[in-house]
Amino acid sequence: MSQFAENLKKLPGISHLAAIRLLDGEGNEIAIIENKAGSLGSLAVYNHLAQTFGAITPDAARKGLELFAEHTEDARKHPGKHPNIDRLLALIEEKKTLRIKHVFAV
Repeated sequence: MSQFAENLKKLPGISHLAAIRLLDGEGNEIAIIENKAGSLGSLAVYNHLAQTFGAITPDAARKGLELFAEHTEDARKHPGKHPNIDRLLALIEEKKTLRIKHVFAV
């Protein structure tokens, strides 16, 4: 089993979420991570970071890169392949913070 899969097992559940909206400093939505196949891992990581740090700060982004484990190196080698990891790398580089708005499942 991959390190990322192991890390996911330790994170809080996300069945109560429909999505997470990512907001910039002005409150504009810059992305949404939905609770659907292909983005479940990212949703779990971003949800955990928001719960732990209160926002996706550069420090939160560093922790997120650790959680994404082997996918982080793949993202560095192949920009654009992992947009949710690319976003964390950019937050660290640009020293920016994103706010999170949870969208709860009905």
